[in-house]
Amino acid sequence: MSDVEEPRTKRVSWILMAILYVLAGLNHFRDPGFYLRMMPPYLPWHEALVAVSGVIEIALGLALISARARPWAGLGIVLLLVAVFPANLQMALQPEDFADIPRFALYLRLPVQGLLIAWAWWATRPTKPAAR
Repeated sequence: MSDVEEPRTKRVSWILMAILYVLAGLNHFRDPGFYLRMMPPYLPWHEALVAVSGVIEIALGLALISARARPWAGLGIVLLLVAVFPANLQMALQPEDFADIPRFALYLRLPVQGLLIAWAWWATRPTKPAAR
């Protein structure tokens, strides 16, 4: 580990991200029906995929706590967000299955996925030493 001090914004960012991913992962087990509705019909094993994605979210959220694991956790989050994009697309394509969510929010989730990817990447990259 480097002795470069991490900026406060990055520290707050990955801590917030860790909390959010652990809570989101736990929610897969609290309310699996919501995630099952998101599953594209062409994917097999919906229940298993919901459970596995929940476990992965929890594991990646916890991995963010370790400075050594953080860059790998960030990469894992990026890959996870890419992998679950079809579920977000499914929500936008089947708004009748999500009548409790405003239609604009279903479409807004799609570009927000890109912002979440950028946030995960930025927050988990090691801080470079300042030029002298």
